[in-house]
Amino acid sequence: MTEKITNLAKNTSYFTLALILQKIISFSYFVLIARSIGPADLGKYYFAISFTSIFGIFIDLGQSSVLTREVAKRPDQTGRLFSSVLLTKLPLVLLSLVLVFLLMNFSAYPEITRQLVYLSMICMALDSFTLTFFAVSRGFHNLKYESIASIVFQLIVFAVILIVLKFNLGLLWLMMSLVIASLYNFIFSFIILKKKWGIKINWRPDKAFIKSIMLVSLPFAVYAIFQRLYMYLDSVFLSLFAGDRQVGIYQIPFKIIFALQFLPLAFVASLFPALSSYWQNNRQQLAITFERAMNYLIIISLPIAVGGIILADKIILIFKSDFTEAVLSLQITMLAIVFMFLNFPVGSLLNACDRQRTNTINMGITLAASVILNLIFIPRLEAVGASLTVLLTNLLIFILGLMIVPRIVKYNYKKIFIILMKAGLAVAVMGAVAYYLKDQLNLILTVTLAGICYFIALYFLKGFKKEDVISIAKSFLRNKNNQAAASLSDEAA
Repeated sequence: MTEKITNLAKNTSYFTLALILQKIISFSYFVLIARSIGPADLGKYYFAISFTSIFGIFIDLGQSSVLTREVAKRPDQTGRLFSSVLLTKLPLVLLSLVLVFLLMNFSAYPEITRQLVYLSMICMALDSFTLTFFAVSRGFHNLKYESIASIVFQLIVFAVILIVLKFNLGLLWLMMSLVIASLYNFIFSFIILKKKWGIKINWRPDKAFIKSIMLVSLPFAVYAIFQRLYMYLDSVFLSLFAGDRQVGIYQIPFKIIFALQFLPLAFVASLFPALSSYWQNNRQQLAITFERAMNYLIIISLPIAVGGIILADKIILIFKSDFTEAVLSLQITMLAIVFMFLNFPVGSLLNACDRQRTNTINMGITLAASVILNLIFIPRLEAVGASLTVLLTNLLIFILGLMIVPRIVKYNYKKIFIILMKAGLAVAVMGAVAYYLKDQLNLILTVTLAGICYFIALYFLKGFKKEDVISIAKSFLRNKNNQAAASLSDEAA
């Protein structure tokens, strides 16, 4: 038992470290790419990734999540489970590749954009198989190899991009960096599958078993499709209605908030198993843990949002003057950070308390709202319209989730409101300092000093106590049970 708890604790550490390093490395090479190629070419590059990312989910259809869950339940059936998923995935990969090729071949996009899409689709196909291979490892409660591979993947991309930019090899070779890294991940994950777990592929389809896997995968597939469309349709709409340059402009706020998500992701990685355990055994502690999670993410998200709004013009200069048009878009998107961060504990509570179907419905409603708002805003406001949609839809899904929470747990919303007020006052102090210093000092010093002022002000306002941090940390450590590995696996996916 002690060994199992130790392994699960290691999984948490591997996952969190890998997540943080992934975000740092990927954001670093994004900055290099943006500074080197400008908004228009950046728009072509990320349109290709966004377009193929949508099709990528139709390859997997949630089967990898099911594979992880079923392997954990029935390890003796791993070979049969894996073979069934793999044989289902092969025709889906072929169908997706053909469909993307036809759509691009008969589109009005320039040849360079088509070639970028073709290369990106190769990445999506390889990554989908890699996801399935590592799903087996997750089923055996092992995130070590996947965590290592994810970091090596980013390092390969970074190294190839440095070479491409150094010798000015062009957009196609920038995309080739992803192909090379995806090929590495594919080979590495397959070797782990064969050598570590000894899985053999049965090429004779078990039709009844495949049908059962597809049926079980359906709820996972629906949510995954909604989520993927929500994340990437805005870039596709921007390309269609506003052009490549606006896609490139929009990528600045998109990548910044995407990089910042490691904060709530790492937090929720430990929160989820605690919520799951308390749902079964201790409803009072469930309410307390949810309240604290909301409080901590308010304390973290408010200064990031307000600081980002105040310092947006300085942040944009990191990407060179070609992107000054992105300032307003960044400011709007930074405001969405608060709702985006708070959606993590709300969504985790619903999932931990057997309300996955509600989460899927909420995501479907949010996707529909996103499509409508993007169709209204993008033709008129371009990248600003896409950012405004991000703000409104994050607010919507937060409200939808928060409406369900009182049906699950009786929490003290007044405590959360008090923390919100205290954090708001501390942020006002921080904002004044940041606004005064931003033209006096460089960005790093301004952020550092403003951040220090925020936490000092919050401490004197009694917005947090050392005992709170110790208590919630202990509650997470006590509940690193079997559910931890499964929940971490979902986050890693």
